[in-house]
Amino acid sequence: MLIGELSGRTGVSARLLRYYEAQGLLEVERGPNGYREYGEDAVLTVRKVRALLTAGLTTEVIREVLPCTRGEQPGFDWCADLRELLDRELAAMDERIDDLRRSRGALAGYLTQP
Repeated sequence: MLIGELSGRTGVSARLLRYYEAQGLLEVERGPNGYREYGEDAVLTVRKVRALLTAGLTTEVIREVLPCTRGEQPGFDWCADLRELLDRELAAMDERIDDLRRSRGALAGYLTQP
């Protein structure tokens, strides 16, 4: 399928699909006319990428995680070191949340001043 069809089927812009390709998240072949051609599996791959982005993972981490995913949610086949990688990502996310809470507290304190 061409990029426009993939975009229509996934709701992801062609520009973003090209970005996924550049990040190594989406495989593409070129037809004789030079157009990008995607296989049927690209729809599922894009859905997995979107779900993992929604979970807060970076494209760098998704590139490592993607080969161990299955289904649209996605589920995981626990490849070597995958659980450790996701545990590190969760710890980093918790740290960012704590930092935001501290910042929010400081800002809220400023707003209580006359």
